Amino acid sequence: MSSTLTGKALILATKPFAKEVRWKSWLYTISTLVILLALFAGTIWNIHWSLKILCSILAGLTVGRMFVIYHDHQHHAILDKSIPAKIIMNIFGLYMLAPTSIWKRSHDYHHKHNSRINTADIGSFPIMRVDEYQAASASEKRQYLFARHPITIAFGYFSMFFFGMCYNSFRSSPSRHFDSLVAMILHVAAGICIYIFAGWMTFLLTWSIPFFIAGGFGAYLFYAQHNFPGVTFTNKEGWTYEGAAMESSSYMRMNFLMRWFTANIGYHHVHHLNSRIPFYRLPEAMHAIPELQKAKETSLHPREIWRCLRLKFWDEKQNRMIEKNEHPDFA
Repeated sequence: MSSTLTGKALILATKPFAKEVRWKSWLYTISTLVILLALFAGTIWNIHWSLKILCSILAGLTVGRMFVIYHDHQHHAILDKSIPAKIIMNIFGLYMLAPTSIWKRSHDYHHKHNSRINTADIGSFPIMRVDEYQAASASEKRQYLFARHPITIAFGYFSMFFFGMCYNSFRSSPSRHFDSLVAMILHVAAGICIYIFAGWMTFLLTWSIPFFIAGGFGAYLFYAQHNFPGVTFTNKEGWTYEGAAMESSSYMRMNFLMRWFTANIGYHHVHHLNSRIPFYRLPEAMHAIPELQKAKETSLHPREIWRCLRLKFWDEKQNRMIEKNEHPDFA
């Protein structure tokens, strides 16, 4: 009878998959960029306005795929030490309002502290314990609920990327995050130029809609991967890296098309267990290791999205995330 892999043994079992196939990494990166450029072209030159809108929507989703590829590069999972790849990814980071200095610092912190209740909100969405919320000021309560509000998540382009990622990082440390200022300047300048020289329709189709979709969808994915029914948070004493991956990171069920648009980021528990696994090998790792098939699940079904968005506080007594109306003091 085979033994169940736990602890460091489970992490070690993923090591064979933490090796990229360099030609695949380049193929998926270049093909994604080519498809993205073709979709942007389709928003301008197309036979009917409905097809232009369709291309704009698909461009937004493809930007999301490219962002996951960028995210993998920052984890050194793909195209590591490639100068051409570094140039491409640095440019994309500026374009996406997630320049390398703040993205890598905050995201690496998130991986090292995922599910630690006292520090889990750095590089992620804030999480308050019931007693913390009860002791908070009225202003602190409003800020907390605003940060987790569905509208705030939907407008992730502004809340998470422009202000959360770029503006706040540059304000806190101008010298360390000068690229955040560059990203904001280039972003605003490019938007204005498109509007002035190409018109409001081109601005809407090539800029506003794609960024709104990519930002909102990306923000929700990041939220739901660590804020879902059944998620577990813990204190420093009881925290383990592999426990955080399996208990506090979800496996998001998706169809083939959405797995392509999200570059397999739905296999989030596998990614958190070993961030060096390239996105295209995450399904392979999950299929090969039975323990990874016991993940906590969610999906993009509207009912599941609603269940995730309603979660507000960590209840230590019940050891679970609860909705606001589930606590007698908040109902």
